[in-house]
Amino acid sequence: MGHGPVLTLWVRKAAVLALLLVACAAMAADGRVDDDGGSAFACPDASVISGKMLTDICWSCLFPVRVSGVSLGGGGRRPDNATDKIFCTCRDEADGMYEPGLTMSMWEPARIVELVKTPGCSPTLGGARLPTGTGRAKGKAADGEYDNSDVSFYHYHYYAFPILLMLDLFVETRCNAGGFVEMDLMYLSELDPTWNNDELAFFTSPEAAAIANPIAVASCSADAVAASAGRPLQSMFWCAGTWGTLYPLSGHDTSTGMVSDTNLLATKAVAALHRRGLTRATSGSENLCGSTIEPMFPKDQYKWSMFFPRAEAESDHVTGESTLKWGWGRSIPGVGEDAVYMLWRWNDCCMVF
Repeated sequence: MGHGPVLTLWVRKAAVLALLLVACAAMAADGRVDDDGGSAFACPDASVISGKMLTDICWSCLFPVRVSGVSLGGGGRRPDNATDKIFCTCRDEADGMYEPGLTMSMWEPARIVELVKTPGCSPTLGGARLPTGTGRAKGKAADGEYDNSDVSFYHYHYYAFPILLMLDLFVETRCNAGGFVEMDLMYLSELDPTWNNDELAFFTSPEAAAIANPIAVASCSADAVAASAGRPLQSMFWCAGTWGTLYPLSGHDTSTGMVSDTNLLATKAVAALHRRGLTRATSGSENLCGSTIEPMFPKDQYKWSMFFPRAEAESDHVTGESTLKWGWGRSIPGVGEDAVYMLWRWNDCCMVF
């Protein structure tokens, strides 16, 4: 009789121990802690290389396709500097002779930009962890205060994604700016000291000093209206419509919401790559025979579509377009705070005979 309370206590301890063992086994199986202290739960799988390549990409967003100045598949927005030429000539690099051809223009899904809070995490690569080393700055989603102290920070990874070439739908060497013929990782912000330091970022874009004033910031309201109408203002190079301002070209952002935060930082990333000559201009008559270096971000050359966590499978949006038009329900607290965007670019090209 005297052993009853002691036996009960041991039973309780055994039950608690069993629960702890089950919890540890579950963590070992599904929530492994990595060398950087992050959990595997923090790196989701966007399933880019899967059937979603066919179902979650807005294939109708390729249009309008223009051949010799004639639009196929209806009208649609194109850059203001897009070529209107019918015929073109390009110099052959082998013999130096000029070859005649016809112009062809279209929107192409050419790049992927992913924004992540955990350094090295890659939803595009199935949730794999890139070997970026330890000690990298951790990302931070905004706290939802929506004031000047509510700052978010994300790392970005920039991928070549020439899906038209990968699917053998469109092949022309001079029309492939960058020369990539398969998916490839092009840039990681974890290795860029300017991405988590606003002061260092300033030295790569000193023009930021000229627009760092209340008047320049307030004037972005005009770009916000134009972008929400589908026509961002190229002359306001420092503005990103309703998402905020592009400068400094770093990963910090005063939050207006996860969707606009991540798309703004993706835009900053592409703008920074343009400044370094790692991304080129592909629209305009001067680019018919090959892309050229463009140090300033050409807003109207690009458009975006979210791929993860919830895909824009039937639409796209321009830089700075209000999230009230396209962003509803695309942020999933806890499991959908990282984002993957498809970057579309307008490509003017000369198809020689």
